[in-house]
Amino acid sequence: MNIAVIGCGYWGSHILRNFNNSESWNLTIACDLDKKQLNKVKSQYPNVELTSNPEDIFKRDDIDAVAIATPVFSHFELAKSSLLSGKHTWVEKPLTSTVKEAEELLKIAEEKNLILNVDHTYIYTSAVQKIKELIDEGALGDILYFDSVRINLGLFQHDINVIWDLAPHDISILEYCTGKKAVSVNATGKCVMPYSDKNIENVAYLNINFDDGSIAHIHVNWLSPVKIRKIIFGGSKKMLVFDDMENAEKIKIYDSGVRIEKKEDIYESLIQYRIGDMVSPSISNKEALKEEVEHFYQSIKSSTNTMTDGEMGLRVVKILEAANQSLNNNGQLVPIL
Repeated sequence: MNIAVIGCGYWGSHILRNFNNSESWNLTIACDLDKKQLNKVKSQYPNVELTSNPEDIFKRDDIDAVAIATPVFSHFELAKSSLLSGKHTWVEKPLTSTVKEAEELLKIAEEKNLILNVDHTYIYTSAVQKIKELIDEGALGDILYFDSVRINLGLFQHDINVIWDLAPHDISILEYCTGKKAVSVNATGKCVMPYSDKNIENVAYLNINFDDGSIAHIHVNWLSPVKIRKIIFGGSKKMLVFDDMENAEKIKIYDSGVRIEKKEDIYESLIQYRIGDMVSPSISNKEALKEEVEHFYQSIKSSTNTMTDGEMGLRVVKILEAANQSLNNNGQLVPIL
């Protein structure tokens, strides 16, 4: 199939490489407003057509799909034009900057029977696939809480705050692995180091409540001296730690937990701690983006939604939008409809 890529910057360059290297795709057109970026593409992929106008892509009948890797504020209009022109569409996360926009894209994709894929790349990692497998088979028991830290020094964004930039990774992992329904969220954050007139938050904390009573806490930060990518899944049977900065043991499963034995006298309730073995399952070292590129192709061929389809993208945006509303109202609890 013929693919066009709009946006050839940092992440767009990775998308270009994977579509170019795929035997399923023919990288046909690259589009970017920056001529320097297009010159880089030309030097790496001399057979790829170049344009600075997305309309040159949408009016082409020989383009089967479009991948969009541009700033978030531009996602909606570009994806809408792509879908209306009859092209399967891949959009970098998050899908859109509002719930209303995401809902409209889903409606167009459904009406035109097109695949809408959101680039939540972590879902295609072997580690996240293994975590979902363990949760689905009941190895961890009921998931009681989800605790994540995603912090580093940079990259500062100029159109979105740290929640919209980093939290989609953790929200999508939680969404995919547990299937829990989020019902409310509260968020606090601050622009502790101003760098524009927009006062964009660069440190934030989210608390997400679910319909089964469980909770998720997400800490995101652009101003950390160390880079941490760690998630804890607290289960009723076992607990799992996913550390993406680890090379060899990304997943560790702890046979640890707490058991409370009720007594007739509430003051005599006993809390017993269980500390058992730790195991680290073997994880293959496949490039997630390569897996996603092939999955996108197979989904189009079979007319089936991707693992990170528009519905997932919408659910993530609902949480982000509610979190932003809470952030702007001093951490007020905001329902997720």
